[in-house]
Amino acid sequence: MRILLVEDDVKTVDFVSKALTAEGYDVDDVADGHEALRMLERTPYDGVVLDIMLTGRDGLGVLRQMRSKGNATPVLILSARNEVAEKVEGLDAGAEDYVAKPFALVELVARVRALVRRSGSTRPGLLRVADLTLDPASRTAERGGRRIELTNREYRLLEFLMRSAGTVCSRMLILEAVWEYDFDPGTNIVDVFIAKLRDKIDAGSAVKLLHSVRREGYVIKASTP
Repeated sequence: MRILLVEDDVKTVDFVSKALTAEGYDVDDVADGHEALRMLERTPYDGVVLDIMLTGRDGLGVLRQMRSKGNATPVLILSARNEVAEKVEGLDAGAEDYVAKPFALVELVARVRALVRRSGSTRPGLLRVADLTLDPASRTAERGGRRIELTNREYRLLEFLMRSAGTVCSRMLILEAVWEYDFDPGTNIVDVFIAKLRDKIDAGSAVKLLHSVRREGYVIKASTP
């Protein structure tokens, strides 16, 4: 399960991230509202912990933008203010829960667990391309009934490609979505992981699914590119 923590206080990020990681969640953290929206556009999350007071764009603005774009990821708002009016404003904007600072860490973790349970009821079902399936809930992949063992990075790469099935994805786009780089590191890391993934999903299958498109990038589809 993957959580996006949107918070610009370094100490809060540190102890919340550690607590959620200890509970088994993958946690991404950003301090800027605009960057949070970019992350949400390219990565599927199970829940968002969102501070109201942010640089760039405040939390309520981020939340309203999410909902206007149809992003239904459950959101828990953090705020240093505890006024009823602000709570109502956050809930009306589309938040599922609201926690005022200072908070007890054990309570926050419990509320995140509840948030993720809500996410589980609305998450998309299996991703499928030909006889290849990927289950986002269990993070498992199968092809023709054969279980495919994936590392965390391989899973993220495969999920991104399958959500973009039929569309050629450039190396730069893959770097941004899977490695969260906004620059080209000057290495062949994408090609290396594509080769590893191709060995796992296409080995022994007559129909190849993961294709290279010269000078453009990579695509998952059942037919030849």
